[in-house]
Amino acid sequence: MYKKLNNLGFVIGTFFIIISLILLIGGLLSDALDNTLDYYTGFSFLIFGFLMAFFNRKNDTPLRD
Repeated sequence: MYKKLNNLGFVIGTFFIIISLILLIGGLLSDALDNTLDYYTGFSFLIFGFLMAFFNRKNDTPLRD
């Protein structure tokens, strides 16, 4: 797990996944009818987060000094 936290793509991807879940849940729980921007942004952040976190396996080795 510590090697994954050294990988910057995994950390950035996890951040975008968390932000997308906040946007999607907030869009579902809000009373406003015109909140499609939350859905579009949430889904695009979710796709980008998965791409960054899970498809960056080639460079899984951390840099050495």
